[in-house]
Amino acid sequence: MKLYFAPLEGITTYTFRNTHAEVFGHCDAYYAPFITPTDNEKLSLKTIRDITPERNAGVNLKVQVLTNSASAFFKFTDKIRPLGYNEVNLNLGCPSNTVCKKGRGAAFLREPDALERFFEEVFATTDFKISVKTRIGFSAPDEFERLIEIYNRFAIELLIIHPRTRAQMYKAMPDMDAFATAVSKCKMPLCYNGNINTKEQFGSVCSRFENLDSVMLGRGAVANPAIFREIKGGKPLSTNELLCFTDRLIEKYNPLLGSDIYTLHKLKEIWLYCIENYPCEKKTAKLIKKAAKLGEFRKSLDLLPKECQR
Repeated sequence: MKLYFAPLEGITTYTFRNTHAEVFGHCDAYYAPFITPTDNEKLSLKTIRDITPERNAGVNLKVQVLTNSASAFFKFTDKIRPLGYNEVNLNLGCPSNTVCKKGRGAAFLREPDALERFFEEVFATTDFKISVKTRIGFSAPDEFERLIEIYNRFAIELLIIHPRTRAQMYKAMPDMDAFATAVSKCKMPLCYNGNINTKEQFGSVCSRFENLDSVMLGRGAVANPAIFREIKGGKPLSTNELLCFTDRLIEKYNPLLGSDIYTLHKLKEIWLYCIENYPCEKKTAKLIKKAAKLGEFRKSLDLLPKECQR
């Protein structure tokens, strides 16, 4: 069973990935936040700097592309080939309005005929290995049957399924019956993604679906960066190592971002998830959120108990 770190835009950039690998590890691969090539825009070095080999020497990195255009897809693979990549993950799961209004991400799922034509052109031409990250539909779960038919036609390396529709965003519980349908009908290896925040939740998924290729964790792994270690039988997260992880991030972000305030904003974004380890510390959580300076933020973290509470 392989364990993957899902991409979270703005959070799991190379600085976060490298630091996580150094401090916690036990993750089999990290998926980079999606890159969006278009037919009419130049794909600059700045656009792909997060995935350059020199910035990712310490991790096994998987590259993700967000597009509904075959020509843009080919432009992207031509750009990353010299970087040493020969596989790419296609994002058909992003539910954000900004992405969906352009017909990309989860919005591509509401056009199954167009999606099928896209796959026909891409798979007929590229020599890249292609994995797909998908939701079970745009509006309703009954769309998933048609999508499975499409996916089964092509040599998809891995199908990562987040069992919610785009309409559900991240609300409601994952549709495990829909995922079970995929397990029974899909021909390619499957990866489960969605609402795994604890070792016990991971165990529940794996006990129901024994032949999974892999499991992907996202928000749960940002909240508890030791979760991969815990799943593999290691010790649980401690407050001390979470603070050490935070200090390492501060050391790296500050010169990179060039400002205490930008570093503060970045760390606050991460700690919106990490504070979930301390559900009883409401007062300290408020201090963390209200901190106006990096020093205040760091001092507020020292008020946390020595042991995590979940």
